[in-house]
Amino acid sequence: MHAIVNALEVSPVIDWSGLAPLLVVMGAAVLGVLVEALPWASLRRTLNAVLMLVALVVSLFLVVLRFLNYKDMSLLGVGSFLETRTTLLFQAVLLVVALLSALVVLDRSNSADGSFIPQAADGPGSAQEDYALKIKYQRTEVYILMPFSVAGMMAFISAANLLVLFVALEVMSLPLYVMSATGRRRRLLSQEAGFKYFLQGAYASAFFLMGIAMLYGYSGSLYILSDGSGATGVANALMSKAGLDWMALIGFTMLLIGLFFKVGAVPFHAWTPDVYQGAPSPITGFMAAGVKVAAFGALLNISTFTFSLLSWDLVVMMWFIIIATIAVGTYMGIVQTDIKRMLAYSSVAHVGFILIALLNVEMAGFNGVDSAILFYVLSYGIATIGAFALVSIVRDTDAEGTVRGEASDLAAWNGFGRRHPALAGAMAVFLLSFAGIPLTGGFIGKFVVFAEGIKAGGAVLVLIGLLASIVTAYFYFRVIQRMFFTDPGEDAATVPAGDTVTKCVVICCAIATIALGICSGPVLGLLAPVA
Repeated sequence: MHAIVNALEVSPVIDWSGLAPLLVVMGAAVLGVLVEALPWASLRRTLNAVLMLVALVVSLFLVVLRFLNYKDMSLLGVGSFLETRTTLLFQAVLLVVALLSALVVLDRSNSADGSFIPQAADGPGSAQEDYALKIKYQRTEVYILMPFSVAGMMAFISAANLLVLFVALEVMSLPLYVMSATGRRRRLLSQEAGFKYFLQGAYASAFFLMGIAMLYGYSGSLYILSDGSGATGVANALMSKAGLDWMALIGFTMLLIGLFFKVGAVPFHAWTPDVYQGAPSPITGFMAAGVKVAAFGALLNISTFTFSLLSWDLVVMMWFIIIATIAVGTYMGIVQTDIKRMLAYSSVAHVGFILIALLNVEMAGFNGVDSAILFYVLSYGIATIGAFALVSIVRDTDAEGTVRGEASDLAAWNGFGRRHPALAGAMAVFLLSFAGIPLTGGFIGKFVVFAEGIKAGGAVLVLIGLLASIVTAYFYFRVIQRMFFTDPGEDAATVPAGDTVTKCVVICCAIATIALGICSGPVLGLLAPVA
């Protein structure tokens, strides 16, 4: 009895209200697993769709509420999670991107002409797959996997414990491996994408875990700051310990390898074009936008408290990775003939642009870097969701006019603007934003990250980024030229009737992209740190 009383006296106090946004999304995913066991398919689809949407909306509301009532940095869950203005804003951006992606997934998860296979477990060309397509059977596992992944992303952004960071990485990644392999068309390519993503992700996770082990050996703690009871963490060890710098450097290098893999930085980008091309387009959009928000949130979180103490050793590696990422993403994007692979290499180049701003973290703690990266991932995420949502509904046709699968070949987009001017105009807006053309969110995003890079003494990197932006504009304008100034061919792309929700998401993303370019001041003011 005495032991029980002592245990109760030292029981940790958990701020459940601070963890509520994460718990809502995770709880919806768990409930979705139970709903998936129901025998009535129609009821299963409706309930899981409602659960997913309601969870994302409620979680976004709770995050906004926490942000409005925010007073000071705090540790949640016995020091396992960190709550700051930056982590709350990153979670809000993530939930906005996830909500847009969820709408596209819901609209494209239909048995008639959807993006997803009826059952992920069915082998390509199997009798089970043929029968499921014949009877128009459709499971809803993607409605469960997506909230699980979003919950992992939210935890990844705010994790203040290295072991929690690793668990969040796996919770975020494992559903993506499965969803990448659920493409309805080109099934072998989709399964190849899921397998490649899983295999290379496993290697990245191994590096990540070994980095955690090295940092634990160096500091004797798994906490970045503190466990909430006064015990020091890794950041304090970096300031006080000497003689084991090599262990800390190796640990952080391995940690960065895992994070660079998730964002697709060179040389850890090999999975990006194959996975982006093979995965269902709604999942590709979610993966391209959501993962970058989560990974850069975590990277900024770690860098703020640790990178500044090791910058004198890691800055050379960062310069090499930034230059290589921009160069490879730009060059490889030029030679692509598949629009999804082109957008994949475009995303690689964008990672290099964002990393330029991260160099300024070494100069101060929470500064303009936070708002710069936040604005960039917001504008990039919205445009990316819109672009891949449009790709998911654009179909190519044969000489007889028969509608086939996704029109990923650039040649199929010839004359698309003449048949669907509104959707083609939206795609043009997204491409102009990627290129950094004024009056779009992408222009403001590049401006603010390049400004932070100049402050950090990275004028050379900014110059490289500007030259790369000019080159990348070539393959963006090439698509625009094909849509509006090229006669359609025999296999010209078209958009079948239906998919109303997806079309609305595309138009809303285009409007938001322009709004972020024109009305960027209030948004940047909201994202800016408080003095």
